[in-house]
Amino acid sequence: MKHKLKFSLMNSSWGVSFISAAMAIFIGLLFGFIILLISNSREAVPGFFAILQGGFADGAKGIGDMLYNAIPIILTGLSVGFAFKTGLFNIGASGQFTMGAFVAIFIGIKWTFLPGHLHWIVALTGALIAGALWGLLPGILKAYYNVHEVISSIMMNYIGMYLVNILIVKNIHDKIKNQSLPVAKTAIIPKAGLDKIFETNNMNIGILIAILAVIVIYIILSKTTLGYELKACGLSPTASKYAGINAKNKIILSMLIAGALSGLGGGLLYLAGSGKYLQVVDILAPQGFAGISVALLGMSNPIGILFAGLFIAHLTVGGVNIQLYSFAPEVIDIIISAIIYCGAFSLLFKNIILKINKRSSRQEASK
Repeated sequence: MKHKLKFSLMNSSWGVSFISAAMAIFIGLLFGFIILLISNSREAVPGFFAILQGGFADGAKGIGDMLYNAIPIILTGLSVGFAFKTGLFNIGASGQFTMGAFVAIFIGIKWTFLPGHLHWIVALTGALIAGALWGLLPGILKAYYNVHEVISSIMMNYIGMYLVNILIVKNIHDKIKNQSLPVAKTAIIPKAGLDKIFETNNMNIGILIAILAVIVIYIILSKTTLGYELKACGLSPTASKYAGINAKNKIILSMLIAGALSGLGGGLLYLAGSGKYLQVVDILAPQGFAGISVALLGMSNPIGILFAGLFIAHLTVGGVNIQLYSFAPEVIDIIISAIIYCGAFSLLFKNIILKINKRSSRQEASK
């Protein structure tokens, strides 16, 4: 029975993805435990279990904090995963996220003439459009001039970061705190009672919007002609061209959608009314890079990305709880970064498993 289960897991696409992601997570956690041992061997074990407990250690509030932290990285993970499914590597999620966040905050502060029930919707829509436009240029450069999207999207990250810093200072600057001003109350995303259920002011319908985005992207990729054409261009641009698919348009559309997802993530984070503000600092948004690891852990599958984002957020909350022990905050950041970093190995493990499967199939065929 165990042999049959192992055989079915190793030979199914979802099974291979699950095993490779689990291996990457295990190595990341092992590396984190070693760091804890080096830092403080006496409290390494309870500290490690605090990380594993994550949001569950604090009951409903902890789960609410986990969901809140998961929202932006689910959206940036979807952005990276969607582009990867179509043969593109969107490294520009950080810049798209930042542009979306700025536009959402700007509308949230300046457009107070909007009706209260529409203000937050318009602000989120603006974030989505801003992210899409920031993904447009790398898409155009790739489609018409064959400029690699990794290089162009990385450059757009830095352009977006410095441009947002300038725009904040000129338009919505809190000079005392060197950050953006608070948005109007009408621009804050409705909580719909979720703050009371999860006992935290951070919770709102943003998590429902993120889940809806996951469902929409899954349907587009799996159930529509557009999704089929996008994936066909990713697998073989030459073959898709002979099949009558306009590869250039699909590349641009893919980057537009990817950028929109990242921009939406920025809007959802900064319109949550949780006291977060855009800082005028020369630091790229970490949510964009966390999204890369979330996409890799989820094997670019929208459902997998959802669970990978929840898992990384779970560990992040656990990293906060570890401060109850004698660990420096920097140690926590190193552990979480190591676990996220090891998510990149999931693709390597997947390729190794696939090679093992091919070798086993050849041996059985020869017998």
